[in-house]
Amino acid sequence: MLRNSKGITLLELMIVVFIAGIIASLAIPRFMKTTAISKQSEAKGILKQIYTLERSWFQEYGSYTEDLAALGVELMAQRWHEYSIVSTGTTFTATAHAAAPGVDDDPTPDTWTIDGSGAIIAVSDDVKN
Repeated sequence: MLRNSKGITLLELMIVVFIAGIIASLAIPRFMKTTAISKQSEAKGILKQIYTLERSWFQEYGSYTEDLAALGVELMAQRWHEYSIVSTGTTFTATAHAAAPGVDDDPTPDTWTIDGSGAIIAVSDDVKN
């Protein structure tokens, strides 16, 4: 007696679903980390832009400013970080602070700063925490 075997059995389907689950459990955390790193690059790029514009402002006016609009900083309507500048006139510190829920959807904030030296510092790195 020959058996006509069209299709797949339930066991074969379960094995395929199990293997797909293992692959997904390995791939999703790596994808999330890569996504979070790309969100951090937004903050670093805008902080570098602020640094360059502040240096130009200082050359023209002799002091630093806290006004992002006056500097001409280009911020997208949808962004992952909020930006601020604190200035004493002779020094400045620009800060990028992640809007809730952070860059990787956990409660740990992501905060970066840059000052007159041009060094970008991770006050709180959401990806490493």
